[in-house]
Amino acid sequence: MTGGINALLASSGVRTEERRVELLPDGARMIYLHAGDLYASQQASQITTILGSCVSVCLWDRLTRVAGINHFMLPNDFGEQSQTLRYANYSMTELLRQIAELGADRRRLEAKVFGGASVLASAQSGRDLGAKNVDVARERLRQERIKITAEDVGGMHGRKLVFRTWDGSVLLKQV
Repeated sequence: MTGGINALLASSGVRTEERRVELLPDGARMIYLHAGDLYASQQASQITTILGSCVSVCLWDRLTRVAGINHFMLPNDFGEQSQTLRYANYSMTELLRQIAELGADRRRLEAKVFGGASVLASAQSGRDLGAKNVDVARERLRQERIKITAEDVGGMHGRKLVFRTWDGSVLLKQV
């Protein structure tokens, strides 16, 4: 047999080169973030969440390494102010409050916005729920004067998001 297993793998399209394995920093936490929740920390953490029409805003202070992420489902509450993280207005307010308590400075915050897929259509305006969620996130960040440094929003597919708080990086995969 000429070339052995590597030739066979290469001919079938399987990658044979070695890839570097990235390890978490010592003491890093691995967190799964559910819809309607948020996470903020100074500790190195890797937060994973799955987004459809929901939106996640990742905030990171490069100097203090304080970071936070939310996962909201709906753009606005209607009627009485509902203090639930499922709604963008309360979720964003609470995320900003928690990271400020941990020492983040709003003037240094970098934001990344993800999600907002077109999954459910709104009968009222013709605009889908995902687009409304993205609009609300962008508008709130604009009001707070927080720069959006990256985003991947809209489309027809969900996303798997992995946010690494020790360096502010995001790994993203369509699902």
